[in-house]
Amino acid sequence: MPHFPLLLSPITLGAVTLRNRSLMGSMHTGLEETGDWGRVAAFYAARARGGAGLIVTGGMAPNREGGVFPGAAGLFSDRDIANHRRVTDAVHAEGGHIAMQILHAGRYAYSRDCVGPSAMKSPISPFPPRALDEDGIERQIADIATAAARAIEAGYDGVEVMGSEGYFLNQFLVTHTNRRTDAWGGSQANRMRLPVEVVRRVRVAMGPAAVLVYRISLIDLVPDGSTWDEVVVLARAIEAAGASCLNTGIGWHESRVPTIATSVPRAAFVHLTARLRPEVSIPVITSNRINRPEVAERLLSEGAADMVSMARPWLADAEFIAKAAAGRAPEIAPCIACNQACLDHTFSGKLTSCLVNPRACHETELLYRPAAAVKRVAVVGAGPAGMMAAIVAGQRGHSVTLFDRAAEIGGQLNLAKQVPGKEEFHGLIDWFATLLLRAPQITLRLGHAAKAEDLAGFDVVVVATGVTPRDPGIPTEAGANVLSYADVLKGAPVGRRVAVVGAGGIGFDVAATLVHAGVSPTLDAGVWRAEWGVAAPWDAPGGLVPDGPKPHPPAREVHLLQRKAEQPGRHLGKTTGWIHRAHLTMKRVRMLGGVRYDRITTEGIWLNRGARSELLAVDAVVLCAGQEPERTLSTELERRGIPHHRIGGADVAAELDAKRAIDQAAPGRKALGAARHGHPRPLRQPPEAAGAVITPLSSAACSSAVSTAPSAFASMPLKPSSLRSVQTA
Repeated sequence: MPHFPLLLSPITLGAVTLRNRSLMGSMHTGLEETGDWGRVAAFYAARARGGAGLIVTGGMAPNREGGVFPGAAGLFSDRDIANHRRVTDAVHAEGGHIAMQILHAGRYAYSRDCVGPSAMKSPISPFPPRALDEDGIERQIADIATAAARAIEAGYDGVEVMGSEGYFLNQFLVTHTNRRTDAWGGSQANRMRLPVEVVRRVRVAMGPAAVLVYRISLIDLVPDGSTWDEVVVLARAIEAAGASCLNTGIGWHESRVPTIATSVPRAAFVHLTARLRPEVSIPVITSNRINRPEVAERLLSEGAADMVSMARPWLADAEFIAKAAAGRAPEIAPCIACNQACLDHTFSGKLTSCLVNPRACHETELLYRPAAAVKRVAVVGAGPAGMMAAIVAGQRGHSVTLFDRAAEIGGQLNLAKQVPGKEEFHGLIDWFATLLLRAPQITLRLGHAAKAEDLAGFDVVVVATGVTPRDPGIPTEAGANVLSYADVLKGAPVGRRVAVVGAGGIGFDVAATLVHAGVSPTLDAGVWRAEWGVAAPWDAPGGLVPDGPKPHPPAREVHLLQRKAEQPGRHLGKTTGWIHRAHLTMKRVRMLGGVRYDRITTEGIWLNRGARSELLAVDAVVLCAGQEPERTLSTELERRGIPHHRIGGADVAAELDAKRAIDQAAPGRKALGAARHGHPRPLRQPPEAAGAVITPLSSAACSSAVSTAPSAFASMPLKPSSLRSVQTA
């Protein structure tokens, strides 16, 4: 019996038969905007080679006003068609199928030319849209149909019409954004007229054989959103208009409910797809927070969907299906839903990549070629930087010895994984463990603190010894209960009232840990929905509980403090920072900026916010005031004249920066000569993105795991003891 028999079984959409039931969901990578179409083709061809059943491109604008930002890619000319033909030819050469997503941003467009059903400004764009008249609506429909016809001319197997996530078509559907009183507003029949007419015209433009995917919003998660009955009526009308299948979208971009961050439970919204599926006769695709083949197979076996859409997992591993089919599922690089190198980059005008796979979107410039000469390589430190450096060096054929003083791999990730709601880091550590155990070129020396004399005989020495907590230098009375973030995340007792000094990523994670009690909401979708006020759309329009979220009471009284006179958490991840701030607010954490720390006593911490000191009476003070590079070994090597290369936290300490550490280690550019060619051209950035500050993957931005695999993750491969206490000579 094949591995994952349902996931790997073929399915026919219209006249096109796909080789399996996986869909690589649409992601805007920014590659098209670089103008390097060979690079675009290489990105998609790699995913086709890796087994994707149907690839959906990033959203292509049907016209200038519909682009997500000025200069957004589309199919506007014969030259554009020729460029896209390079992509489709490359995908078809690998045996894959590809559809172009047509995305009209509507009022979400970051442009003064944006349009919408009504002149209502979006909270995520500074530009109010122009309300379209009848002629304007007709032009948008015609442009979308023209884009579909051009997609077929460019060799695409079909298109996906974006009708969810709060974009243009979705904006017409709900009274939240459609205040019209003409034939395009008011009753549901009028409000759904636009998406139905778009699908009908797209089908005519493409002909009967092409795949037509419609992305339908099953739960808007905004006030005055669609009712479930309206969703079903729309789905049936879209089917009748000519759609081949329905792909499910979850939540608008402006929603105050997280939908794709690591704290969202896996497959949290699949019950909606399962309820829609019997209402139509065309295939239905489920999506959102599905990142393992075991999960996809289970959903198909339960009859929840006909296909499974996974987007970011295809950034993490271009061979996702190929590895699953070959019985190598534990080797699939896990998407941990951190958003650090994908969505945070996208919304900052940067080129997309992936924390666990720095080659994503860099397939033509970051090449792991076999080494011309095999070297003996020592890597000291089995945190993310050290592990990645060892793995890449081993893949290139070098003989590698990986040292760590600890008895298990992971480094600082073993602290981050203790944070409730960040269980995905379990899978990341498992993946590292799998690759290290299966690499014959790598020798592990765990529980061994490498000394300079241990490294003298190696050709290359890489120091990845990580970081140590920074001492903020606050005068402290003898006997005061002062702890480091490491102490707290390892389970040290702290009492009922706690002050957290430092409101960066680690401070937020520590605060979240301190207020938590009971099951992690990430492991219980019912608890998670209650915490965020999510209702079934058949119980409440738009899927929002009328009286709001009902989080569990905080386990402790927590005060989160910082010296900077600004909102704490302002510099957290661009797409996830608001989630962390909202979560602590719900847990009644007191967040204070602009404070000076006078002294810590047995009574608590004395703060100065103006003219005088005041006591904040707490049982414990937790220091989260940053890190310093751990360079003891590096200093000794320098003293002895032993050449070496510092990477990760040993090079630059910035929170618990797994994104930079892995990216720095993977190219091996300092020590091992992995080839990197060319430089990506910068994207055209919206004005707000130019000065955006993106926090590297810190403890707060990390997805993490509890020490033992919880039952909700039982479908994950059995972890190889996280390489705990493994020693090989």
